[in-house]
Amino acid sequence: MWRKASAAALLALAVGYFYPGSSELPEQILQYINVPVFWSSSPTLSSPKSEEQVISSAWETLITLPTRQWSKVAVGVNACVDVVVSGVGLLQALAVDPGTGLDHEVLHSKEDLKEAFIHYMGRGAAAERFFSDEEVFQWIARAAAEYPGAKLYVGGNAALIGQKLATYPDLTVLLCGPVGPKLHEMLDEQIVVPPDSLQEMDEYHLILEYKAGEQWGSTRAPQANRFIFSHDVSNGEMSSLETFVASLEEFEPELVVLSGLHMMEGQGRELWEERLKEAVSAISDIRKDIPIHLELASMTDKDYMNSIMQEVMPIVSSIGLNEQELLFLSQAGEGPHADMEAWKGIPDVGQVSDILLWILEQHGRTDPSSEADLTRIHFHTLAYHILVTVEGYWANEAAAVMAGARVASSQACGLQSVDISKVELKAPLEFHSSHFEPREKLSLNPAEPVVVWRRGNVTFHLTPVLVCKQPLRTVGLGDAISAEGLVYSELKTQQPF
Repeated sequence: MWRKASAAALLALAVGYFYPGSSELPEQILQYINVPVFWSSSPTLSSPKSEEQVISSAWETLITLPTRQWSKVAVGVNACVDVVVSGVGLLQALAVDPGTGLDHEVLHSKEDLKEAFIHYMGRGAAAERFFSDEEVFQWIARAAAEYPGAKLYVGGNAALIGQKLATYPDLTVLLCGPVGPKLHEMLDEQIVVPPDSLQEMDEYHLILEYKAGEQWGSTRAPQANRFIFSHDVSNGEMSSLETFVASLEEFEPELVVLSGLHMMEGQGRELWEERLKEAVSAISDIRKDIPIHLELASMTDKDYMNSIMQEVMPIVSSIGLNEQELLFLSQAGEGPHADMEAWKGIPDVGQVSDILLWILEQHGRTDPSSEADLTRIHFHTLAYHILVTVEGYWANEAAAVMAGARVASSQACGLQSVDISKVELKAPLEFHSSHFEPREKLSLNPAEPVVVWRRGNVTFHLTPVLVCKQPLRTVGLGDAISAEGLVYSELKTQQPF
């Protein structure tokens, strides 16, 4: 290689002698000395960066903490221990044979469990069910916890958000919910649990996982997913809510994060109608100058979702949700694009933007004369996130939405930081601000990976997610995203709630 380079250098000198003062060499000579080969040996030149590298580098530069940070955050009220185990393996250990799948709204026996598991495994779909028999459930839970390879994790949206917030050493976190001895042992030592939240037994949620292509009897899973079930009365009735609100006076938080409303859906209409009124009354007792973030989760009852929209959303400051919850909100309230059954592939940015704006206009404070408190929505889907705010209430939105996307990229891969070799960009680089006219055509620049647009007095901040190619664990990812986004968000003091 050096001999060839030396020859090329000598030839170049010779050519320079015969073509004095010429800045360009004849094309045939350039071809002969093969300049690309010569220069490829130079260590100072490198290949252009990928879009993923550019975005990740930009995040590290642009994500900065707000001027005023939260020092005390109170989180409630759903908490449990997640037992993650092989679904097929556990059912085999329970001595049940494979058979025909059949869905059950409520599980009463291990046979019901087997049939519902097979039903969803054959479809590769996620599902969550209530197990009615406490004694049988406890027996299954013990078997699951002792099954080889079973893993125990902190579970429940509130506990997961609390765990994420507690990774910030200057932040004190109050967690209120049904905390048993095992969960208490697993929680970060920075988390304060009120004595009234402690209970003698843990609430266990069993997560039966299956892999893509896994077979049991005649059933084969088309893709990897999970089936979740529990006998969780404490979380199902939000029994810790009043304790949570009562503990706020002594703790004096600067931010309240509320989750677990979705758990009441499985308790039946009569219970949730009454309990939701009590929940609204309890939330209304929280001091008006303390912002409240509501974390939503999967629901199937349109009447219940509509009740939450009408009664709870106007009295909270912020909400966090994903694409399934967003579309279901619109379907329940007959909002934009409610005729869609489901998203096709990556949710269309314009359609998402329409529904987010509709939520703020219907249930938020886009009108200054409105009595509603809702001014912020953090939306997340696999390929991108959008943080939408009413102007004048929040600051540092660009950093907040990027921080949420960054944690989605790293945590899904089971890492502390983004590994470029393990992620890929799936977000659209061009999209429209709305599905309706007038609409604006927008472009994403990887070097400045936040696209900002306005619709009236509402501002949208979009950033892509670097999607993990082989995710290790996605349970609780939405909770980590919302928590991270809140850490980087700043409330403007001149606009009290």
